[in-house]
Amino acid sequence: MKESVTVSEFGTLPDGREVSQYTMTNSHGVVMKVINYGGIITSILVPDKNGDVADVVLGHDNLQGYIDNNSYLGALIGRFGNRIAKGEFQIDGSHYSLATNNGPNHLHGGVKGFDKVYWNITEEKIAGGVALRLQYTSADMEEGYPGTLTTEVMYTLTNDNDLKIDYTATTTSKTITNLTQHTYFNLTGVEHDVLRHELKINAEKFLPVDSTLIPTGELQPVSHTPFDFTTPSRIGSRINENSLQLQYGNGYDHCWVLNEAEEPLKLAAILYEPISGREMIVYTTEPGVQFYSGNFLDGSATGKNGKKYSFRTGLCLETQHFPDSPNKPNFPNVLLAPGDTLTSQTVYHFGVRNEE
Repeated sequence: MKESVTVSEFGTLPDGREVSQYTMTNSHGVVMKVINYGGIITSILVPDKNGDVADVVLGHDNLQGYIDNNSYLGALIGRFGNRIAKGEFQIDGSHYSLATNNGPNHLHGGVKGFDKVYWNITEEKIAGGVALRLQYTSADMEEGYPGTLTTEVMYTLTNDNDLKIDYTATTTSKTITNLTQHTYFNLTGVEHDVLRHELKINAEKFLPVDSTLIPTGELQPVSHTPFDFTTPSRIGSRINENSLQLQYGNGYDHCWVLNEAEEPLKLAAILYEPISGREMIVYTTEPGVQFYSGNFLDGSATGKNGKKYSFRTGLCLETQHFPDSPNKPNFPNVLLAPGDTLTSQTVYHFGVRNEE
């Protein structure tokens, strides 16, 4: 099969701009679809162990579904992924206030984060696959963040069934940034919840949180806790244990501190669904991964083909810097200065196991 990129209409934004859907197909027939609005990945079609193809990501059939739903399905997240305590931070003694759109805290870039903006998309010709370049320029003080931030994201679907996501960003003034991708995966094709998926996270420590899901600043060992995924474990095996951390998140909604590796691109996680045999392996240059078990999906959103996205029907593995890093000096630095370029890469590899 020859790889291809095709473009079709997907709807019109309230401001009149037309939204297009880009369909990327690799030489093995794996298909991924992306729209301008939010840089959203609307669909990823991959085969199971029998060769049967299904869509393994949550999404909507039309643009209005994404506009109406605030679960960040498939979206690019910025300027700052995850939470910032009380929407407050400082740079060189200057104080900045952001929207508090998640209880008392700032979440995923604010009221109109990168998940709700229009990305310019162009096809990039590459060897060994297909690629799209997405570009967005965030004006100085947009959503309260200093500096004009120019962001490019490259989505590459390789003929080895890798989805590579490359982020770059530059700024005109010192600012903070933490870019990620918020696709909800379900390797059953959203036929069941995600609790029987098996997950390995390459992390000996995680970040415990307070009752508002802000990290305490501690790096806690996962050993002897429900957060130990150092060996593959069913997601549902300990999610209902009597744990204050699980109660705070209504399940898993925490950042794991990925183990150090010699190479910049390191193993983050392995997700496996035993009935379909589908497997997804995640690699990243980021220091952390937020595992979110879809605890706030409540059935109110109707997804593709009329499916109700109920409790834990999808999960996210969001590679990123740590939540609330601007207020935690011991966390990896998220400051970006003029003249510097943020670079980050995450790879999701899709495959199958034929275990009996």
